[in-house]
Order: sequence, then structure tokens, then C-alpha cells
Amino acid sequence: MGYPDETYPGYAAPLVVKSHRSGRVASGLARFGLVPAWAKDDKISRYTYNARSETAAEKPSYRAAWRQRQFGLVLVDDFYEPSYESGKAVRWRIQLDSGDPFGIACLWDRWQEPDTGAWVVSFSMLTVNADEHPVMRQFHKPGDEKRTPVIIAPHLHDTWLSADTEQATRLLTWSHMPELVAMPAPLIRPSNQRHDLSRSAGAIP
Repeated sequence: MGYPDETYPGYAAPLVVKSHRSGRVASGLARFGLVPAWAKDDKISRYTYNARSETAAEKPSYRAAWRQRQFGLVLVDDFYEPSYESGKAVRWRIQLDSGDPFGIACLWDRWQEPDTGAWVVSFSMLTVNADEHPVMRQFHKPGDEKRTPVIIAPHLHDTWLSADTEQATRLLTWSHMPELVAMPAPLIRPSNQRHDLSRSAGAIP
């Protein structure tokens, strides 16, 4: 199965999750932008692609996923943030110094499409403050709080997927993240690369 080169909110990305009952690890495509199980439609996903880790346990969109320990890893090669050092927004690419793919901590949920009954799996990336991060502190508008998605170090992948809420809270920090590098990158507008998310949802328990 081919994945899109770039994923935007509402589009598909590869997600890894683990069943707390059976211990089975599964992967599949999921929508970028969490749609909570209680939502009447999927429009909320426009606003739920990032979840602040400090408040995820309390926010209506995320608290059920948090309490049910629906912790996942979205697999990426890199991600993008705007730099304003030139006075205007310039997109930069952030990746591991090693160049390896990596997993970003996320919350995930299942939502049933009212008209078709199809199940859609979706996720939100978890973020933390990055005011002191050596790379991530340079992004976003001057004066705005700096944030970074939480990259889970490879040796902690299973710990994260299996975590209880206390363990998850301890892992939501950039202190264990691998070293990052950043570089300017031109913007590529999204093409029509929407995958059939209802078909991929069956791969995730």
C-alpha cells in the first residue's frame, strides 16, 4: 500500500496501536485529525490534528481516548513548521539527525459514519512546550508559545503503546527525543490522495 508523500489534516497516515487486552500490535491508515466517538459528523477533525498533552485528559475531544489509554504512534519521515526569521512564514522540514523514520505520540479513536455505518480510525498528535528545545524553539510567530510533537524514542515505543496514563504523562516530554535537524522546504500543495479510511480501520483493534 502506498502512502502519500505529505499528509495534511483530513488525510491518511500510517498509525500503529496496541491492544491492551491481547497485546497485539496492529497498523493501518488513519485520518489525521481525531474524530471522537460521540461526534455527529467528522468536521471536528479540522481542529483536532494536534492535542496539547497538558490538557488532553480534560478536553472533551480527547479525554475518552486518554482514559482508555488509546496511545498510538504515527509513522513519519519528517514534519513541517513555519519559521518567521525572515519576517514572513517560510516552511521548514524537521527530521531526525540520523535521517531515520520515527514515531510521533498520538491519541486515537474510532468513529462510526452515520450514513454508511463505516468505522473510521483517526488520531491527534500530542504536543508539548518547546520554548527551550534547541531546534523547535525557532518556529512559529515571534511571541507565540513554541510547541513540538512528541517523538517517542525507538526503545520506548512499546512502553508508550502499553502505557497507563501516569506512564504516558511521564513520556510526554522532549527530553528523551532523538536529535533533530531542520532545513527550509518548499510548500507542495496536497493532491487528491484521500485513502478509503473505512477499509483500513479493520486493521486496528
